[in-house]
Amino acid sequence: MEHYFKENEKIKHEIKTIEYYFIHRLYKFTTDAGIFSHEHIDPATDILLRSLPPLKGSVLDMGCGYGCIGIVLAGTYNLTLTQADINPAAVNLTKQNCKANNVESNVILSDGFEKITAQKNNFDTIVINPPIHAGKNVTYSMYEGSFEHLNDGGCLYVVTLKKHGAESTEKKLLDIFGNCETIYRKKGYFVFKCKKE
Repeated sequence: MEHYFKENEKIKHEIKTIEYYFIHRLYKFTTDAGIFSHEHIDPATDILLRSLPPLKGSVLDMGCGYGCIGIVLAGTYNLTLTQADINPAAVNLTKQNCKANNVESNVILSDGFEKITAQKNNFDTIVINPPIHAGKNVTYSMYEGSFEHLNDGGCLYVVTLKKHGAESTEKKLLDIFGNCETIYRKKGYFVFKCKKE
């Protein structure tokens, strides 16, 4: 089975436009087959967005998919946005969706933090709805890379599910950051906040 975090040119296109309301603004996203949650906004994405405090400064949307999280944040708050994904199709859709929603973003094709250099790209906030099916090695490397690429005092926010290993995720985040606060917990969904101190 091919997953959304891999490019597969054999997948038949299924272009859709989906809508999402956030704080009295309507966002429209073009999606396609082979991209995570291409038929609707993923519930975990919605929970993450609604759990975050107001943000400012520089924000990285890691594993951005078609760009929903970063685009909504940049459309809501005054911030500098960077988005990254390993899938070229996702990167292209993110660029298209940024333009359609009048959002400026530095969109990077990158395997995790591979193309994001620590000296050049340090962030105040990093948000991740992790690609669970890519495996723990991939998701844990995202968390480790986040620590390296956050400014001092910066925060990482991660959404996950109990059935996807929320307990082991929390333990890993504690190991990396030395702190991990649960800011949302309901019906099997968790949003964790870690601060680089």
